[in-house]
Amino acid sequence: MSAINQMDLLDGDEKGKTNVVNTRLNKLLETRFENDKETLDALKELSVFFTENTLQSRRSLRSKIEKRSLSINEDFLSAFRKVKEALDNIYVDVTDMNKAVETMTGQLQATKAQTHQLIEHTTKLQAESQKLTMQQEVAKSFLKSFQLTQAELSALRESSITEDFFAALERVQTIHTNCRTLMQSGHQTSALDIMDQMALYQEAALERLYRWAQTHCRNIEAPGVSQLLAQAMAKLQDRPVLFKYVLTEYCTCRRAVLVHLFIDALTKGGPGGTPKPIEAHAHDTKRYVGDMLAWLHQAIPGERENLLTLLRGCDAKTDVSEEIQQALSNISEGVCHPLQVRVDQILTTDNSIISLYHVSNLLRFYLQTFNQVVPGSTLESTLSELYSNSDKAFLSTLQNQVKQQLLERVEAPPADLSPSPGIPHLLSLLRDIISIASVAEGRQDDINKVVSCIMDPLLQAISLSASRLAATDMAVYLLNCLHLMQTTLALYEFMDERLERLK
Repeated sequence: MSAINQMDLLDGDEKGKTNVVNTRLNKLLETRFENDKETLDALKELSVFFTENTLQSRRSLRSKIEKRSLSINEDFLSAFRKVKEALDNIYVDVTDMNKAVETMTGQLQATKAQTHQLIEHTTKLQAESQKLTMQQEVAKSFLKSFQLTQAELSALRESSITEDFFAALERVQTIHTNCRTLMQSGHQTSALDIMDQMALYQEAALERLYRWAQTHCRNIEAPGVSQLLAQAMAKLQDRPVLFKYVLTEYCTCRRAVLVHLFIDALTKGGPGGTPKPIEAHAHDTKRYVGDMLAWLHQAIPGERENLLTLLRGCDAKTDVSEEIQQALSNISEGVCHPLQVRVDQILTTDNSIISLYHVSNLLRFYLQTFNQVVPGSTLESTLSELYSNSDKAFLSTLQNQVKQQLLERVEAPPADLSPSPGIPHLLSLLRDIISIASVAEGRQDDINKVVSCIMDPLLQAISLSASRLAATDMAVYLLNCLHLMQTTLALYEFMDERLERLK
């Protein structure tokens, strides 16, 4: 029994071992190595030194693995030893560095203690330096605002007047004005000193400007001068006396120039003889007087433009329009004498009624024109006087000629009782004069005066001549004469009253 039991036990052990092996084998076979990274890495590492799959290799595999593990540990130990040595060296270096830092800190503390006073002194000097720098900037700004630069002083003192001169003078006036603000801020002494200095600069500059303007005002038409002269007059308007002196000098120069040009136009004509001299047409009274007045009418506006150019920089402080009118009056005064002499000569030598009436109309037209250009001037007064003289000369000549015609041609009535030969002649003269008056200004007064000068003496002469006839013949003769007169007067305007008187 015991033998059988032992056999059973042995069989049971073998079966148990076989089952374990089978279980492990099955587990191993069921394992999927492609998903087990650690196993794959282990097998990969194993393949490095397990190159032959022999019995001997399999038996020595364990020892090889242990040797390889030991080798790896030795390598790790060797590498770690180097790390330890490096860390020890670092520790030594850090310790030395710490000692050096402590030494430097001690030295710095000692130095700081020694240089504390120096630092305080340096800080104080820096603060004073900043203060001085600020004061220097303030001083520079003050000098820039209240003092002239060397260039500006040179511009004020140079003999020639340029744009820089006016800029410097404007700067002087600006500084002088700014000193009032400086006085209000409490710096009265400095402000007064600067104002006195600027006043001296300004007076000296204006004096130089006045003398320069007096010298150059005659060249107003020169290029580059007109702009400077305009600026000069704008500055001088603050000194009315100097302003008047320069304007008077300008008027004197331009008056002489205008007279010279007028005489040249009368005697020499234009450049190269074109147009011809005005006096070349002295035989034609109407053209002669008309050309003289037309030349003046063209020249005077040119002088006005020059004056506007000269005074264009003046502001509202000066009444420029009044100054221009006064200056134009002064400039045009020079041509009055040569004009008056020539017109008076015509009035005394020309006995043509038509010519005298043309001259009278021309003078009246240009009198009205110049009354708008230079009102109240000597030229206007001269033209007014000439017009009055021409009107008187015309009426006097007309009256004398009418009397002469009445004495010479109004004879006893003809046998056919038609108007005497002198009557149509006087009516023809009346038509000629009225035809001129019909295109003139104020023609109604002229026509009435002319008609009165001719018709009243004519009616008296006709009545006197008819008084020698019988009553019937006298009536017929008067009727014929009055009919001729009515026929003549009916052609013109403003004759209603006169026609009523003839009926």
